[in-house]
Amino acid sequence: SHIYKKNRDMTKSWKGKTEQLLRVEDHDFTMRPAFGGPAIPVGVDVQVESLDSISEVDMDFTMTLYLRHYWKDERLSFPSTNNKSMTFDGRLVKKIWVPDVFFVHSKRSFIHDTTTDNIMLRVFPDGHVLYSMRITVTAMCNMDFSRFPLDSQTCSLELESYAYTDEDLMLYWKNGNESLKTDEKISLSQFLIQKFHTTSRLAFYSSTGWYNRLYINFTLRRHIFFFLLQTYFPATLMVMLSWVSFWIDHRAVPARVSLGITTVLTMSTIITGVNASMPRVSYIKAVDIYLWVSFVFVFLSVLEYAAVNYLTTVQERKERKLQERFPCTCGIPHSKTMMLDGNCSESDANSLAGYTRNQMVPEEEKQEKMVVHLAMSNESNSSRKRGLKGHVGLRIIQNSHAIDKYSRLIFPGTYIFFNLIYWSVFS
Repeated sequence: SHIYKKNRDMTKSWKGKTEQLLRVEDHDFTMRPAFGGPAIPVGVDVQVESLDSISEVDMDFTMTLYLRHYWKDERLSFPSTNNKSMTFDGRLVKKIWVPDVFFVHSKRSFIHDTTTDNIMLRVFPDGHVLYSMRITVTAMCNMDFSRFPLDSQTCSLELESYAYTDEDLMLYWKNGNESLKTDEKISLSQFLIQKFHTTSRLAFYSSTGWYNRLYINFTLRRHIFFFLLQTYFPATLMVMLSWVSFWIDHRAVPARVSLGITTVLTMSTIITGVNASMPRVSYIKAVDIYLWVSFVFVFLSVLEYAAVNYLTTVQERKERKLQERFPCTCGIPHSKTMMLDGNCSESDANSLAGYTRNQMVPEEEKQEKMVVHLAMSNESNSSRKRGLKGHVGLRIIQNSHAIDKYSRLIFPGTYIFFNLIYWSVFS
């Protein structure tokens, strides 16, 4: 039978405490390592666990990450026969020196403490230290919404030492761009994460000096499909719905007025809903251009019917005055006047059948009577032609049906042209 040997319990072999092994009590850990000498290099690497949320209203983002620091403190070196490191939790961190790295422009941040503080400290025999924490931080992100919702945003999480200048602590990315790792499952509902990358530079404060600052940069591109369904498509449908009034008879006042008011109110609701979920910026966004141009098209369709109704009323008033000025004379004794005037309607000519023989023209005037009837029968066809010959230009301008016909072509053509320019500029 095989004999299994249990691993030796190292805790039973130490004669003293861990603090005595690391000689924590023999050194002043309130001072940085190699105090008085050159700046101590502190390497940093980050593993992003999740990008929790992006808020346009608050202009911030929330990220959960593993933050790791690497440095060497010879005061923590210890003798070891197998050259293995020792790992501790957060209780030892309070007794030794650790870098005072903080997040610049952070609004809220905390170290996870379930079930215990998510802190790890690993010390190697030669004094090298690995210090790791799991942190959730909410930091500010200056966003530009001039192309919203066809925009891309670049946000940065900035790390810096709070107390030690570049003369005392040199903060750097441990492995360059490889120092930043991300989880492949990271995704956002409204954004596509294009890339993560790292940079570093010096930051100057007039009161304290120069500090090393590390940047975690990530670029986000907004998904447009959601806004196509919720904003652009409904706005386009409302504009197209307002064009239906051009095909409705201008005498149907309730139908055309109610359709125009409905589309205007719906566009106002869409604009209000979009602006409610956005910060109150002082510049014009791309979505504002589209919505307000669509609103103008809807509003112009209402004004178009107002112009049609007004011009129709003016035309009818002029025709009524013209009839009062030249009244119709359809009596038999005035047969010659009827032929010369040409303003009698066909219904007036048909009323001749109601006259008696005493009222009719004598036999010797039958030829004249026939001329009267011929003139009256052709009045309905010839009067319009004679009227249009003298007033063609005036009738085209004042004819309400012509305005509707022009609007059926001008409104859709102009709106399609606007869409071509809009999507070519912002997409």
